[in-house]
Amino acid sequence: MKYVYGPVPSRRLNFSLGVDLVPYKNCTLDCIYCQIGRTTHKSVERKSFAPIENVIKEIKKSISEVHAINFITFSGSGEPTLNSDIGTIINEVKKMTSIPVAVLTNGTLLFREDVQKDLLKADVVLPSLDAASQRIFRSINRPHGSLKIEAVIGGLKQFRKIYNGQIWLEIMLLRGLNNNNGELHKLKKAVSAIKPDKIHLNTSSRPPSEIFAIPLDLFELTTIKNFLNNNCEVIADFHKKRPGRIKDVDNFIIEMTKRRPITSLDIANILGISEANAEKILAKLEAVRKIKETHYENKKYYSIMMEKQQNALETINESEKN
Repeated sequence: MKYVYGPVPSRRLNFSLGVDLVPYKNCTLDCIYCQIGRTTHKSVERKSFAPIENVIKEIKKSISEVHAINFITFSGSGEPTLNSDIGTIINEVKKMTSIPVAVLTNGTLLFREDVQKDLLKADVVLPSLDAASQRIFRSINRPHGSLKIEAVIGGLKQFRKIYNGQIWLEIMLLRGLNNNNGELHKLKKAVSAIKPDKIHLNTSSRPPSEIFAIPLDLFELTTIKNFLNNNCEVIADFHKKRPGRIKDVDNFIIEMTKRRPITSLDIANILGISEANAEKILAKLEAVRKIKETHYENKKYYSIMMEKQQNALETINESEKN
């Protein structure tokens, strides 16, 4: 499938069927902690990136074949609200199924009335807010030049007033950037004005796009949790398992690694197999250069092997033979 992937285990949404509406790394931000790499197309221009009928067809097919879906989630390899058809697609999904719809967004375009209107029928909107000052916004999120943090916060406040669903606000905390007292007090003030239903504290737990995106430890996260709000929680690792029936396991894993680095435990959880067997599948894909192995925070991750990397490896191997 081109637009639908999963279901994948999510720390916040249980088993989530992903819908990816924008081409790889079309985003309004270039966050230093992004787990799928640097933004290649930074933009605030909304476009119709995908044929609506094709997206709907893939969603219908997936929900007819897979039964363990807790959410249909618009997310993926870029900012989903850049797709100007997201509202129409959400409306069509709501007609075909009772599975709740979630939208994972960086929240930067919610100051726009058209974006607000498009997300009104979603059951849960999960925006992020990592900074409350323009300096830290630039340092962590590296936004499109037109974006100002005051407008982003203002958009979240406006959306809260008109939206009847749940808002789960995520804050990504990074050492030396937004974990100081000054920025935390500004964030607390902004969060109080936005009034989200939940606040999720996160840190860089998978390989980030920049090595200076340094994570906080659990004690630091818990201290900030207690400071911010009673509705605040530290996002825990996902440990649930379900039996998985996936016809093309290799392609399923490749599609997952396009969206985020994965571990052998992730695959074991999704497929309902042992971690040892998951490692065998991943090793096979690595051997044929479909995925590559990386290490971060003493954990082993697998991510997509891009075409340029494959070509470079082939060139090196050929030169070694000669």
